[in-house]
Amino acid sequence: MLALFNDIKDEMQVVEEELKAVVQARYPLLTETSTHLLNAGGKRLRPALVLFGAKFYNFDLKKVLPLAVAMELIHMASLVHDDVVDASMTRRGIPTVKAMWGNSISIHIGSYLFAKSLILIAKYKDTPLVSNVLSNTSVKMCEGEIQQISFSFDINQSLKDYFYRIKCKTALLIAASTQLGAVACSAPESIHLPLRRYGYYIGMAFQVIDDILDMVADQNQLGKPIGGDLRQGIITLPVIFALTCCKQRDRLMGLVCKVEKTEDEVQEALMIIKECGAIEQSFEIAKKYIAKAKKELKVLPDIPTRLTLSLAADFVGIRKF
Repeated sequence: MLALFNDIKDEMQVVEEELKAVVQARYPLLTETSTHLLNAGGKRLRPALVLFGAKFYNFDLKKVLPLAVAMELIHMASLVHDDVVDASMTRRGIPTVKAMWGNSISIHIGSYLFAKSLILIAKYKDTPLVSNVLSNTSVKMCEGEIQQISFSFDINQSLKDYFYRIKCKTALLIAASTQLGAVACSAPESIHLPLRRYGYYIGMAFQVIDDILDMVADQNQLGKPIGGDLRQGIITLPVIFALTCCKQRDRLMGLVCKVEKTEDEVQEALMIIKECGAIEQSFEIAKKYIAKAKKELKVLPDIPTRLTLSLAADFVGIRKF
């Protein structure tokens, strides 16, 4: 993914520097924990998509910089809160804020980062679509997380339930990133709406691939133990497919529903899911979303960024972490 950012390498460096500046605080603990998050790395996909979206119409880094930083802060805030809910001790191979400072600090750090994003978003008072989209997106992100918690260990979830959840959790913020980068530069609907749809489709594919990688990735590359979703009772697409087609359905149902699983039971469930073709079925869904994303690009101006976004969509489908 990073190679795809070469076109915006200098701008991304400015974003990184601004992120470090924004999280500086009067209280050392706020700075220390926020800086720990930044230093843990990440793909910086959302701010990159803001910049790419802006490239399609009168690009001006000053206009989109606060937005690019805000998008990453919102994403970081959601990850900190997720790590508390999921009791995650590592992310990208680095100890989480929860692991190092505990739940109470983590919750407040997540809220702090989100509040900092609001300050940046307020700079777009003359562009109300920015705040409208992000406020609605933030509400939906919370809905997605609550739905996930409410449906834990519930094997009666439908495909519709799953797709709604990943739309809220992941796809809408990615859609907002590509759309609002263009909006901040005063792009017309003929540009920013196709960009939104592109972002939505790659966001859906991104989460499907994420759920697949939780079962098949190299643990060192992934930066966290595989099978985490099964341990937490999160019913993802491969599980839904497996429950409809595998020969050991009753056994898999019992394993998925079991709140406290041994490591052997997690590995057994993973093996059943892999052997029945559910992983391949899930990949096919991701590929369809990627194809839809690339189709949206065809109506956009034929500039180098359009090819970059097409390659980015392809990368989503083949990434290993």
